[in-house]
Amino acid sequence: MRKICIVTGSRAEYGLLSRLMKMIDNDAALCLQIIATNMHLSPEFGLTYKEIEADGFKIDKKVQMLLSSDTANATTKSVGLATIGFADAYEDLKPDLLVVLGDRFEILAAVTAALFYKIPVAHLHGGEITEGAYDDAIRHAITKMSHLHFTSTEKYKKRVIQLGENPDCVFNVGAIGIDNIKQLQLLSKEELEKSLNFEFGENCVLLTFHPVTLEKNTAEEQTQILLKALSTIDNLRIIFTLPNADTGGRIIIQMIHQFVENNKNNSIAFTSLGKLRYLSALQYVTAVVGNSSSGLIEVPSFGIPTLNIGSRQQGRVKAKTVVDCDAKFEDIKENLLKVISPDFKNECKKYSNPYQKDNTANEIFSVIKNFELNNLIQKRFYTI
Repeated sequence: MRKICIVTGSRAEYGLLSRLMKMIDNDAALCLQIIATNMHLSPEFGLTYKEIEADGFKIDKKVQMLLSSDTANATTKSVGLATIGFADAYEDLKPDLLVVLGDRFEILAAVTAALFYKIPVAHLHGGEITEGAYDDAIRHAITKMSHLHFTSTEKYKKRVIQLGENPDCVFNVGAIGIDNIKQLQLLSKEELEKSLNFEFGENCVLLTFHPVTLEKNTAEEQTQILLKALSTIDNLRIIFTLPNADTGGRIIIQMIHQFVENNKNNSIAFTSLGKLRYLSALQYVTAVVGNSSSGLIEVPSFGIPTLNIGSRQQGRVKAKTVVDCDAKFEDIKENLLKVISPDFKNECKKYSNPYQKDNTANEIFSVIKNFELNNLIQKRFYTI
């Protein structure tokens, strides 16, 4: 029986992986192992490992790593603690294949430990570019320590191959999160408003803003500018989802809580909406605002606008529904008015999503179930 180990450290990543996890768990020829870490285990970020268990999964190992600080020192030490924790987890679980997604620092620790344990790694969403964040370098490092690659566009597939990976091990499958949209029974507006205790009204935006980790101490200033711009838009209702455990994230969280406290009539904040509520909300919001990757990858499939602020996502493939702007007051204000305008929202309905392909989860599942693993560990650099 092939033991496939999924590592998950955040609510967003788990939401993307959950359907694939169920497919593995339901296959008699496979054994699903789950390691939960980082934000999942933090009270500050909602103890979201409980969402995994509520979905009927058994968590095999919990790797504690997150220090109670968002400084560079704390993040670096957290990676060290995680590497130690993953070593102990692999010692016990002895997985045949590790499956990871994205570019988070906990995933860097997971694949670093897997390298020394000679565990093959399957990596989702490699080859992408986010020039404003240290996630960019982490993502490429994970690619070089991985053996099977599932990219979300053809351009990203070519970039993974450019990094020296064997084309026979690189699969352009599209974005797995879009598969979830097709498979889930999303909530009605009435159900969602009741669950959130918040009415959408005529103009409502869903906002997630993360620190730009390769910029120096810009989180507070940029968040202040963003919140000021939001305040200038009449009758705008705002659903905030709070940022990840990145360096500089706490000041953003504090400022959002203060904004909501001062604007209880038209705003609300959540540590985690969860997959179902988040995707359901995309049916009813006017636009998505901030600098989250979801605004570029999943949101265009709903035919609604995304306002992408600043440099965090610079370099990613973008649909025509995505409007880029600088993290400056006048730019944000002007483009906020653009993305909530009826004309632009109607225009967005006709655009396609470059990340969307059919049968993404099924294609990934087929490869991780059937691909011969014995000769993956010793890689040869593929020269174009």
